[in-house]
Amino acid sequence: MAPCRVKVCVCVALVLLVLVVVLCVTFFHDHGCPDGSFRRAAVAADSRTCSEVGRDILKLGGSAVDSAIAALLCTSVIHPQSMGVGGGSIFTIRDASGKIRISLMCFCHAVKKILSLRIRPCTGKVQIINARETVPKNFNPELLKKCTQSFQSLPGTEWIGVPGEVRAYEEVHRQYGKLPWASLFQPTIKMAREGIPLSPVLARFLYMLQDDKTLQLRKLFTDKNGKLLKEGDTLRFEKLADTLEVIAEKGADAFYTGEIARSLISDIKDAGGILSLEDLNSFEVSVTSAWKVPLGDFDMYIPPPPAGGATLSFILNTMRGYNLSSESLRGKQKTLTFHRYVETCKFANGLKKFLRDPRFGSEREPLKMTQEGFAMKMRALISSSQTYGPQHYNVTPYLDSWGTTHLSVLAEDGSAVSVTSTINHIFGSRLYSPKTGILLNNELSDFCGKVDQIQAGERPPSSMSPAILFSRSKKDTIVIGGSGGSMITTALALTIMNHLWFGKSLEEAISAPVVFVDSKNALNFEPNFDMEVVQNLKDLGHTVEVRKTFFNVINGISKEGSCIHAVSDARKLGKSAGY
Repeated sequence: MAPCRVKVCVCVALVLLVLVVVLCVTFFHDHGCPDGSFRRAAVAADSRTCSEVGRDILKLGGSAVDSAIAALLCTSVIHPQSMGVGGGSIFTIRDASGKIRISLMCFCHAVKKILSLRIRPCTGKVQIINARETVPKNFNPELLKKCTQSFQSLPGTEWIGVPGEVRAYEEVHRQYGKLPWASLFQPTIKMAREGIPLSPVLARFLYMLQDDKTLQLRKLFTDKNGKLLKEGDTLRFEKLADTLEVIAEKGADAFYTGEIARSLISDIKDAGGILSLEDLNSFEVSVTSAWKVPLGDFDMYIPPPPAGGATLSFILNTMRGYNLSSESLRGKQKTLTFHRYVETCKFANGLKKFLRDPRFGSEREPLKMTQEGFAMKMRALISSSQTYGPQHYNVTPYLDSWGTTHLSVLAEDGSAVSVTSTINHIFGSRLYSPKTGILLNNELSDFCGKVDQIQAGERPPSSMSPAILFSRSKKDTIVIGGSGGSMITTALALTIMNHLWFGKSLEEAISAPVVFVDSKNALNFEPNFDMEVVQNLKDLGHTVEVRKTFFNVINGISKEGSCIHAVSDARKLGKSAGY
């Protein structure tokens, strides 16, 4: 080929390359995001510290799952009353990988590293990793007779379920991890060993550690004179740091089959518990596809039973049929909207009995709860002018619960993690293992009032509903979930309604006061709720009770166009982080 023709070809190639770069820059260019939002990735955890730990993992090239594991481990020392390796979790994960479509968007993947731009994934599956605790082999067959019907904790060794948290980390990291396993533990090991300021949220719950049964746990939060630490005092978890170092070095098996397992079981048996090495050795996570529920422009991906996704779906599907908009919260319409909402929640309370582990019950009823036809039938039973007795909603008494943490992560490549983790009630069973530094859950209390009998290996029903919503038409993503036990569904449903249908920003949607319909179908209004609506609902015949403490907390991320809005609920003094 003549030199001239070679030069022409090179020039043409360079021009084409410049055109591709220009097109990609135009395609992915950020057109100015408001203050407080992010352009590439974000993490919304229960504390600023843990959001920043998760963010830093993303900056190091970690995946959304890497970020989630590191942030959850962090939360286990910042808010040990809510979660830890002695509990369990449910992950909803959107993977950014998949088959490549021939399009400009996918073609621009080739120049991503050159441009350092955030790109949307071409495709992505949504998977559920359920590592919720299970019933031990030698459980007490008379356990459910000890259930209460009041809103209170049930501490004690007999309520401990087989912990699944570490197996969850192992499985999600195996499938989606990028950074070395051990590196995800280092920030928390450092904090646990060197000490952290005792958070104001944790400080407000230390009063619960007053009786002799919590002596070992109380020691963790006392000074050298035996007095309880105060907010801001230095808190250390040195024994837990040792345990985490071993897990970081040797993997999850160290927790389930190694020396940690033997030490943990020894402490549990010394306290009168029945958990065994066989229980730990045989624990397995559940890996399934997410349930997909259409919500107008969005598809919502939720975990199947025994998680609470079906209940969340039922509430949203039922309310969507009322064609809600910002006008629904004005004038008389506001009372009507909340009347319909609390009536829907009463029916949802009656449906919770169907959220059983599918290995021990049928998925038919929960699946029906997610369908529009079922929502339509329930709307026909809701009057616009009155309420009814418990029999109308088929509600049976059950134990309301509270506790837990939630974490939302959205990575640069569009992958996302919505994960809810728990030891159940505040401080779980309140059994602390002095040999390992692990605080054990009281997860078996979640069976109370919802089943007549339990079986070994069964996972208890849950309100946990880590969700991911995606709109193909708008190219928007919402990664969201909540904590607060029975209050999770209420807070999560109202937040999604506020954001999708009532025109509120994500921050406004999360901060708006909620009404919680408890297990007795009484209405509990959060402070600052519209008192005119409260009175109007009383006039319609609803029972209203005053609750001093609310535990509903939502952490969410919304990606609208090229801007990422991340919100950690101010109720738990959380703060998101991103870049």
